[in-house]
Amino acid sequence: MTYQDTIIDAGRLVTSNGDAWRGIQPEAVARMRLQNRFRTGLDIARHTAAVMRRDMAAYDTDPSAYTQSLGCWHGFIAQQKIISIRKHFGTTQGRYLYLSGWMVAALRSAFGPLPDQSMHEKTSVPALIEELYTFLKQADARELGLMFRDIDKARAAGNAVEAQRLIHAVDHYESHVVPVIADIDAGFGNAEATYLLARKMIEAGACALQIENQVSDEKQCGHQDGKVTVPHEDFLAKIRACRYAFLELGVDDGIIVARTDSLGAGLTKQIAFSRAPGDLGDRYNAFLDTEPVSEAANNDVLIARDGVFWRPKRLPSNLYRFRAGTGEDRCVLDCVTALRHGADLLWIETERPDIAQIAGMVDRIRAEVPDAKLAYNNSPSFNWTLNFRQQAYDRWAEEGRDVSGYDRARLMDTGYDDTELAAEADERIRTFQRDASARAGIFHHLITLPTYHTAALSTDLLSRDYFGDQGMLGYVKGVQRREIREGIACVRHQNMSGSDIGDDHKEYFAGDAALKAGGVHNTMNQFAA
Repeated sequence: MTYQDTIIDAGRLVTSNGDAWRGIQPEAVARMRLQNRFRTGLDIARHTAAVMRRDMAAYDTDPSAYTQSLGCWHGFIAQQKIISIRKHFGTTQGRYLYLSGWMVAALRSAFGPLPDQSMHEKTSVPALIEELYTFLKQADARELGLMFRDIDKARAAGNAVEAQRLIHAVDHYESHVVPVIADIDAGFGNAEATYLLARKMIEAGACALQIENQVSDEKQCGHQDGKVTVPHEDFLAKIRACRYAFLELGVDDGIIVARTDSLGAGLTKQIAFSRAPGDLGDRYNAFLDTEPVSEAANNDVLIARDGVFWRPKRLPSNLYRFRAGTGEDRCVLDCVTALRHGADLLWIETERPDIAQIAGMVDRIRAEVPDAKLAYNNSPSFNWTLNFRQQAYDRWAEEGRDVSGYDRARLMDTGYDDTELAAEADERIRTFQRDASARAGIFHHLITLPTYHTAALSTDLLSRDYFGDQGMLGYVKGVQRREIREGIACVRHQNMSGSDIGDDHKEYFAGDAALKAGGVHNTMNQFAA
């Protein structure tokens, strides 16, 4: 409903309750309703799923319409990110949140910092989703509250045109509530455990769940060694578990992002069950590193294929090896299989940001599933500077250009920063997302851990200056003066934390008797200049 319709609806309700409700102001009710448009996490999940589906359809038509996100480990970080996006670009369209399991493990576990191995409490994941949306809804309430105050000022000044303009802006208000792609790791257990956690995550507001094909109890960070994958049927059961959770909760267009770690995973925990030659289990087992045998030894595990017995190479850990060089083939099979069994988007975890490598796999996937799309991790685990300088170096060498002035192994050195090669590399980093979306089917670009690194960097710089000879100037010059001049919302931290919203509520509840915090003696007024 519009602002005026909401006031009228609230007025009817108040009037119907007679004198007992005479102290209730219909316009105050309308304002509070509009400041809290999403009553539950499921309301958020349904709304944001629709947003993502529209964006996915737009990308299918125009690959330049790719989407982006940054990983956020706290509600305040997510809130400031979306406020910043609205300030700089005027809209949140195409911008999401990413919830990283790595950052939950490292920053939000009751055990303290943990590696990305699914050892953190799985309940901390839906708790963070709920926290993210609590802060985003508060950003809505804050901004709308400021708009309501401006309406009151316009009315008090007798400026009906300005008041009507502001009411129109309220009616067309774009929420800070955006989609979150949430990392469910490998499901934290079997398919039932995956379903139970998926339900909690969706109820908290997640419209998109990212799940990976690693063994749950052997899970590793995607950029570390020792990754172990599961047969396809095990992974598909978890994809179905996520879909059932969405459907049970009425989020019919929820999104499942199927991640394959096969490119860097050389091990499997079990041999797949096969019913017939050429079926999915048989194709999985065909990638195993085996050797022919004429007879079985004690405690041997053997596979029969075409009348020949093969012994899979088994480690003392009871894990089995895949043949070297099969990673891309396994990735392609993983992706095609996931899309054909209910996944909506793919995630291929790579060891470097290489458009040609990604595109080569996507071309093969799209030969079987033409509308295949990826979410891609623009990972901080990549040394982007070194990778792209080396790519530029190799390209120059292939073209016969002079590279004698460069040491390929030391291209990270600052001495190369002002060179032509470094400039070309930086330009390719700048256009990486655009180019990869056009060539390699990447619908969504994300950085998993950026705010982990920015928090560390900004804290290091402030600590260096404040505790050094800069003293208080270290804070004023490095933080506050920049906040003021760059229009950072939280420079007025009392307002950001909800003080003005609280004052509004006091006026609604107590009228003239309200004791407000935001009077003329509030030091935050110094930032109005």
